[in-house]
Amino acid sequence: MTWSIIARDSLTGQLGIAVATKFFAVGARVPHIAPGIGGVATQALVNPYYGIDGIKLLREGKDPRDVIATLIAGDNGRESRQLHIMDAKGRIAAHTGRECVDWCGHLAGSGVSIAGNMLAGAAVLDETARAYVANDKLPFAQRLLAAMKAGEGAGGDKRGKQSAAMLIHGSEEWSDLDLRVDDHTDPLTELARLERVSRERWVHFRQFLPTRSNPAGVTDRTTIDSTIEAAIASQS
Repeated sequence: MTWSIIARDSLTGQLGIAVATKFFAVGARVPHIAPGIGGVATQALVNPYYGIDGIKLLREGKDPRDVIATLIAGDNGRESRQLHIMDAKGRIAAHTGRECVDWCGHLAGSGVSIAGNMLAGAAVLDETARAYVANDKLPFAQRLLAAMKAGEGAGGDKRGKQSAAMLIHGSEEWSDLDLRVDDHTDPLTELARLERVSRERWVHFRQFLPTRSNPAGVTDRTTIDSTIEAAIASQS
């Protein structure tokens, strides 16, 4: 009932997942990321524990193929599930159960994994991949959005539209970007609007938050405000 993309930005090292579907609040269940470790997208008749336990297994150093083997071995509903995984080394694995609704499938490239089910056709994944590769000059979040919009243009979820989400992690345990559109007539367009809003202040502000290497972050409001204003001015 969904298609999603997992990717690693070669420039920043960020890991990201974008997803869209005709179902409520897809961002609450599908995307899971462990910064510096890998990402898991669990979909079709979603099993939330594929994400929770999959991330745990990746943290333990398991290869994505072994992670999937472990997850589906203990699930009698595996044939109704779909998941795909990419770790920080670029290793990819996927499972599409035999009872997933057509069109369903998976494709992978260098630093990118795309999977979907209940889609209008194989072109949804093909166009998502094509647009991701073609837009390599775009900032990572915009590149993910361009890929998803291309997949939607090829038919997307054959039932229609309802929700979309994008999750991006850098080096910290907290996300660089976490956007959700839970119920909307045009969720990917709304997701793109939220991403544009994030560039007004959030993407400039996040550098001042506490990090593991700088537990206090930056608390001087004059420094924060002047840096943000300068960044905004340079964009106009």
